[in-house]
This record gives sequence, structure tokens and C-alpha cells, in this order.
Amino acid sequence: MSNTNLTDVVVIGSGIGGLSCAAILARYGFDVTLCESHSIPGGAAHAFERNGFKFDSGPSLYSGLSYKPSANPLRQVLDAIAEDIPWVTYDTWGCCLPEGDFDTTVGADQFCEVLARLRGQDAVAEWRKLQCVIEPLASAAVAIPPAALRLDLGAVITMGRFALPMLRHAGNITKLTGAFSQVMEGVVCDSFIRNWLDLLCFLLSGLPANGTSAAEMAFMFADWYRPGVVLDYPVGGSGALVDALVRGLEKHGGQLILNAHVEQVLVEGNRATGVRLRNGKEIRVRRAVVSNASVWDTLKLLPEQAVPKWFIEQRVSTPECDSFMHLHLGIDVQGLPSQLACHYIVVNDWEKGVTAPQNVVLVSIPSILDPSLAPPGKHVIHVYTPGNEPYALWQGMERKSQEYAQRKRSRAEVMWQALERIIPDIRQRCEVTLVGTPLTHERFLRRHRGSYGAAIPAGKGFFPGSGTPLQGLLCCGDSTFPGIGLPAVAASGMITANTLAPVHKHLEMLKDVV
Repeated sequence: MSNTNLTDVVVIGSGIGGLSCAAILARYGFDVTLCESHSIPGGAAHAFERNGFKFDSGPSLYSGLSYKPSANPLRQVLDAIAEDIPWVTYDTWGCCLPEGDFDTTVGADQFCEVLARLRGQDAVAEWRKLQCVIEPLASAAVAIPPAALRLDLGAVITMGRFALPMLRHAGNITKLTGAFSQVMEGVVCDSFIRNWLDLLCFLLSGLPANGTSAAEMAFMFADWYRPGVVLDYPVGGSGALVDALVRGLEKHGGQLILNAHVEQVLVEGNRATGVRLRNGKEIRVRRAVVSNASVWDTLKLLPEQAVPKWFIEQRVSTPECDSFMHLHLGIDVQGLPSQLACHYIVVNDWEKGVTAPQNVVLVSIPSILDPSLAPPGKHVIHVYTPGNEPYALWQGMERKSQEYAQRKRSRAEVMWQALERIIPDIRQRCEVTLVGTPLTHERFLRRHRGSYGAAIPAGKGFFPGSGTPLQGLLCCGDSTFPGIGLPAVAASGMITANTLAPVHKHLEMLKDVV
């Protein structure tokens, strides 16, 4: 039996970016092989089960996915591959801030009630003024659907049908490339609103307002602060979303290979020609290799001198988001108040800044929306510090050492304390307790320094996109497209797939999406 296979495209890594890319390529008719190092797909969005509790490993907040057409790139991917899952919708989430604890909703009006109570009518007037300033920017941000984008001259044709909206918003489109803080200047003076916007920016990009692009925030405002808006949660958790993308891939003839660790990208004649797996098997390609590994981890897969020195230096020097601490809990709910929200954001001290280590903590209790995630009378809880845990505190530490165990306990304490603001007796309720660290991220997700992605400040650099100097090698994922959430990685995967596709097939796909 031959130890070499032949396919059109190999995609490295089954995170949402890689799955989106592979599924769209398969829909276009390419012979696609998706290689995943681990035993389950999904990357940072994979799900896992312990003692009957089903946990999301990563993302917990979804929007723009329960309806179509939608500007959300992940919704556009699902539409392109004709897949969907049931969604539970809701509109309320909890906030535990230095100003106090309160619930808020998506949509513009209720937040104004919160502002009036906390800061007075002057703050409400500032927020309303900001909404007026952002409204044309939000319209510009969604004028071009991500599904129409590609990174070659074919974009002139695929984006051409949206030329009129683009022209209508041309003046505002240029404003979207700068930092969101520039939009705030002269509009927002209230300290609470500025802190709130910094927080929203951080959750979108891993950076405060002076580093987050106006486009990201304009897109969020277009989605969150419109009439009738709801948030979404996939029935079955993030694993159900991953399964839908895998179904779309396989339905269109693509192949997912698990436990297939790519050890090296094969290069011949200054062109990527395939990959070699750890078991020695080679998969050769007719068209391209697409890496969904991070920009840092992709370099580790290339032979020496496969790419120019300047490219290596550029990628190595890409600034990175910090890592995560995770707390996954399975708890007994007897006696718990029934009005718990599905999500909470906890901020300990505005003065430290939203990016300060352990200053922001997120809490997700998805079984409130989807009881199937936990046994009867139980809840699953995921608490995490979102991209603010320094890897340096963990670097070189032996995972089985007493020092590591003690560090896990001490660094997890902030998550316990955040959760105790919501469920005071939480420690007595736990039936399953799992703590994840940056080393967990690094090991199980094969992430460079456990990072969640690139942190390139708006106006001070550009995300590299899918292209590389090595012919036949493309990249997608959270290090190639602005933002660190699911919409960003789905967009990156879709744009990369579009770039490889014939223009006429791309135009056919757009009919199903927009």
C-alpha cells in the first residue's frame, strides 16, 4: 500500500477557521483533506464531556447566527454549505462591575436605562450621540458581505455587485481602518462609557479601544444595538456547531482525518507540494496547502530556507494576545435562584485597565439555555480569564510538579471569587472541577505560548491575510484576520477558500448567502 496520498488541497488544523475553509472548498468541488492533530475536531471551539456534563472549551457568546441572511461570516459559511443547527435565543446578560451588579440586554434602549441609573442623563445623551456617529460606520461595515471577498483580481467581479453600497459608504469605509478610540474622541467623555467601550473592544480583539479597529466595533454595533436583536446559543453547545461544519465538509466530498499530526509542509521547487504526517505518511496536493495553525506555529512546519528571512522575522515579531485560565464546573442546582443569566462579565477594577492580568473574568452557564448539556438538576459552568493570563508565569513549568498544582490553585482563585459574586456557595456545589492554564492551551490546542491569537493594534499594523511568499501555501485563522472570535476566523477561512476558487463558482455561492 502506498504511503502517499494525492488531493487538491490539504488544510492543517480543524479549528473553526480550518473547518470553514475546508467545507467551502469542498462545496466548490475541490478534493479536500483536513488534517487534525487531535482525536476531536474544533480547535479552541471543541466540546468535551465529563461525567455526563458537556463543556464548551472556548467560545460562549454567539450572535447573528439564528437568522439569515446575516452579516456574520460564520452564518454565511453555514449557508454556503447548506447546514444549520437549532439555536436558542435570549437577550439578557449579567454584569458585575465596580459600579455594582446589574443585568443588561442587547439593543439600545435598556442600556440607556442602566446609564441613567448609574451616570445620569448626560451619559445617556453621550451614548445616543455615539450611536448617531456609529450608525453610518455600522452601515459601511456590513455593506460588503465577507462571503464576497477574495484576495486576487477576481475580487473586482465578486465585489462588483456590491459596488453601489460601497460607493454610498465610501467616505465611511476609510474611517473603519483606524482605531475605535478615534471615533470616541469628542463624543464620549463619561468615564463609565469609556470603560464600557474599552471592555467591549477587549472582548472583540484582545485590545482596548485605542488598539481595536473601528470596523470591528462598527460591526458589533450593527449587530448588537439594532431593533429586535437577540443573542444566540447553539443547541448542543459549541460541539454541535463543529459537527455542522464537519457534516458540510463531508457532504460535499471532503475528508477529515483525526489523529493526523502534520510534522512538516513539503516544499519542492519553491512551492508547497503537500504535508508529511508524524506517522510518516505524505499527502501531496495539486493546488495548495492551507495552514490554520497560528502564524508562529506555521513557521515551525516549514523547512529551512523555504521562505525569506524577512517573512520569518515579520511573523516571529507579530504581537500576541495573552493566554487563558479556565474553570469548567459541573454543579448541583438545588436551591439556586431561578433568575440566573446565561452569561456574566466581571470587572474587578477599571483603574487597572481591561487588559490587566485577571482583571476581567467571563462566566458562562449555557445549561440555563440548553438543559441537555447537564444531567437533570445540574448545570455546566465555564469561567475564564479572556486573553489576560501571562504565559511567562507558566513558561518552563513541569505540568506534573507540585509547583504547577499550587500555581493552578492560586491563579484560579480569581475565577472562583468572580463566580461567588453570582453563586455564593459555588465551591460546595461542585461535582466536576477542571482547571485549565496557558500550558493546557499550548498542549491541547498546539498554540504558540498558549496565545489566543495576534494582537496587532489598529493603525499600527495590518493582519497578514492568507498569502505567503511560498507558492502554494496559504494561511487562515485568528492570526490572519482582525478579531479573535468566531466571526473573524470564519471570515479568514472563507476568504482563503474563495481565493482558490474559480470566480464563476464563487458567484454561484454568493447566491446562497446574500
